[in-house]
Amino acid sequence: MTAADGGEAAEVRAALLRLRRGTGLPVAFGGLVTSADGASRVRIAELSGTATHSLNGLAIFAGHGLGGKAVALARPCAVTDYSTSRQISHEYDAAVEPEGLRAVLAVPLVVRRRVRGLLYGALRTPLPLGDRALASAVAVARDVEQALVVRDEAAALAAAAREAVVELPERRYGAGDAAWERVREAHGALRALAPRISDPAVRAELLAVSDALTAAAACSPGPGSGVRLAPREVDVLACLAGGATNTAAAQRLGLRPETVKGYLRSAMRKLGAHTRWEAVVAARRAGLLP
Repeated sequence: MTAADGGEAAEVRAALLRLRRGTGLPVAFGGLVTSADGASRVRIAELSGTATHSLNGLAIFAGHGLGGKAVALARPCAVTDYSTSRQISHEYDAAVEPEGLRAVLAVPLVVRRRVRGLLYGALRTPLPLGDRALASAVAVARDVEQALVVRDEAAALAAAAREAVVELPERRYGAGDAAWERVREAHGALRALAPRISDPAVRAELLAVSDALTAAAACSPGPGSGVRLAPREVDVLACLAGGATNTAAAQRLGLRPETVKGYLRSAMRKLGAHTRWEAVVAARRAGLLP
C-alpha cells in the first residue's frame, strides 16, 4: 500500500464514524475500488460497529448485491430487509448474515463520473431508512469525494513538478520562456494546494516538491539571500507571481483578502520592496521563488 492509498483508506475510515454519527445507524463499512486481472471491484476494508469480520475483504462487483447495484447506477441505494429484498441479487448473503444486517444503505463515492468506492450504513432490524439518514450518508460521501479530488490534484501536480525538476535544463530559462512559466505555475499551484491537504504526509510531500522546484531553478543568491519569509508569505508571493490579484490569491489559499494583504505587506517589508512585483523579483533573487 502506498502512502496515498493509506491516506485514502484513512478518509474512508473517518467517514464511517461521521456516517454513524450523522445517520444514527449502528453499523458502517466501506472501501475503495481496486483492480486485479483486468476487473475492478470495491474491496471492503474498513469496518465500524461490526460484531464479526465476515465483511472484511469482501469484493463487491458492479451489479452484484446492494453495493454492486449502487456502483452500477452510480447513485445511492437502500433496502429495508436485505435478506428478503427482491430489488437486489444475493451473492453476498453468506457474508452479510453473520452480522445480522437487515436495513442497509449503500452510497457510491463518485469522482469525475467514476466510482471510486462505497460507504454502507446498516441496522440489524428491518426498518425503513428515512430520507434524513440517506441525506446524511450522501453528505458524508460528498466530503470524501472532495477529499479524493484534492488528493488527485496533489498527485498530478507533484508528478508534473518532479518532471519539471528532472527536465530543467542547465541553462536558466529566460523570464518570458513558456517552459519557465510552467515551472512557476506548478510551484504556485503546489503552494496553494498544500494547505488544503489534511494528510500531513501528503502535505509535506507537496511542500518538498515545491522546494525542489525552487532549488532547481534558483538564480545565484543576490543581496536579499539572507531574508527568511514565513511559509504563508511565500504562498502569497507565489500566487501573486502568477498574476493573481489579492482576491484571487485569497480564494486559492483559503484566506481572507485582508489576510493576504497582511502577508504581502510583511513580505515586502522583509524584502525591502515597495511594490508587489518588486517583492516577487526580490524573492526570486533570494532563492525563495523559482
